[in-house]
Amino acid sequence: MMTDPIADMLTRIRNATMVKQKTVCLPFSKIKFIIGKMLEREGYLTKVERKEASSWSEELELELRYDTEKKPVIRGLRRISKPGLRVYIQKDEIPTVMSGFGIAILSTSQGLMTNKEAKMAGLGGELICEIW
Repeated sequence: MMTDPIADMLTRIRNATMVKQKTVCLPFSKIKFIIGKMLEREGYLTKVERKEASSWSEELELELRYDTEKKPVIRGLRRISKPGLRVYIQKDEIPTVMSGFGIAILSTSQGLMTNKEAKMAGLGGELICEIW
């Protein structure tokens, strides 16, 4: 049993970018799918797809994005809130990641949002991770 599936997802993405893989496959969950779709919308991933691995399980396939020089668009990932230490922030404490060139993902009362969306909505919440 996995205790932190989001950290596992971020680690798989980090490892795949280090060896310049085109895709990453991981076990499906709704929260990982939503995070993947957010990364796709922000331009960090090319495609996020839900696939059936077998008759009883599903997989999430993430297609990584690289620039013209074959360098990964995702330069860094950091898990902030962990199962052993939850990190909550108020609306006026929302961080700016890499001077606006990165994003933070927050879990708010209205669902998962990027730091920019949460600032505009005036919501705080649990700071899940940062991507740049």
